[in-house]
Amino acid sequence: MKTTYGSILARARALEQETVRILCDLVRTPSFSSKEKEVIQVIRKEMTEAGCDDVRIDALGSIVGRIGNGKRTIAFDAHVDTVYAGDLSQWTFDPFAPKVEAGKVWGRGTVDQKGGMASMLTAARLIKEMALAPEVTVLLTGTVMEEDCDGLCWQHLISEDNVRPDLVVITEPTNMNVYRGQRGRMEIRVEVKGVSCHGSAPERGVNAVYKASRIALEIEKLNERLGHDSFLGKGSITVTEVVSSSPSLCAVPDAARLHLDRRLTAGETMDTAIAEVRDAAQRANVADAAVSVLTYEEAAYTGKVYPTQKYYPTWTLPESSPHLHAAVETYRGLFAKAPLVDKWTFSTNGVAIAGKHGIPCLGLGPGDEVYAHAANEATPIEHLTGAAAFYAGLVGRFAGSVD
Repeated sequence: MKTTYGSILARARALEQETVRILCDLVRTPSFSSKEKEVIQVIRKEMTEAGCDDVRIDALGSIVGRIGNGKRTIAFDAHVDTVYAGDLSQWTFDPFAPKVEAGKVWGRGTVDQKGGMASMLTAARLIKEMALAPEVTVLLTGTVMEEDCDGLCWQHLISEDNVRPDLVVITEPTNMNVYRGQRGRMEIRVEVKGVSCHGSAPERGVNAVYKASRIALEIEKLNERLGHDSFLGKGSITVTEVVSSSPSLCAVPDAARLHLDRRLTAGETMDTAIAEVRDAAQRANVADAAVSVLTYEEAAYTGKVYPTQKYYPTWTLPESSPHLHAAVETYRGLFAKAPLVDKWTFSTNGVAIAGKHGIPCLGLGPGDEVYAHAANEATPIEHLTGAAAFYAGLVGRFAGSVD
């Protein structure tokens, strides 16, 4: 006899306080990018107690729990690093002393995105208790360094450990909607040279800041010309940092650089984006601008350095995908309504999983992304429970064990 969606939701509700407890434990264990070691140990304990058949930590520091050993594999991903708390005067409580109030769990990471991990851990318990994964492998990944370099963790899992699921469910916040894509992004540097001279006679030199400023104004114009996709929306580009150097504050700058944040919509690539920036420099009458894509090469908490170019491709799951159909039907079976199918505004690990490696991805996560990285971050408890039920129900549908 097959399990029903109703019984999965009922059991998730019965475990609601346990899900809340897990999330509080995760929040009170700070875990900034490349500093996730302690929270990984908390997750290891929870995965073991949930009944995972195997739990391992890869060389970059991400944790992978496994249930079952079938030929088909479905994975659930939550990055476990968070941004810093920022200006503490904007918080009404200690961001790392979680509280439960007004039907929500409050604290840094409750939305982005330890809530997704807490729901995944409860889902693991449901999958084991209710035998939802016959002849299927379920992977639960707690991944590192996403806030600093989205997708790096999965590049490592795929390329170094040969982890290639049939489907990856990203548990980033979606306000309990089903998401099927996102714009890509790039980090671009533009460098220009000047000729220094004494500031009392600037006509003797060439001011690098003026050259960079002219390019920055052309970047502003470029942003208005970028293309639009009916699903993903418009591409964008903006200057996010200006840095200059000179022999002194009484000297004309001899060098300057711009840092550009580029968001890529459908059809835009690294090559097209670089060509557009070079054209902007030409329009600014700056012939010697050097345009490059930055490289991330920070060490993980394990000490491993895994360099990657800061190009994060756009990705979408087609509307015709059977995986999307399964997600919609699972949602309908659990909640007696159809989900909103949409996309993320920000970037996720899907840039590597789907964007670089072509592995199908979709997403559903607790919390509203508008509260990600914000002070007084909080996620609704009912979202945590609903997400846990959805993950378990989708596994059941994937395995054919749910009716």
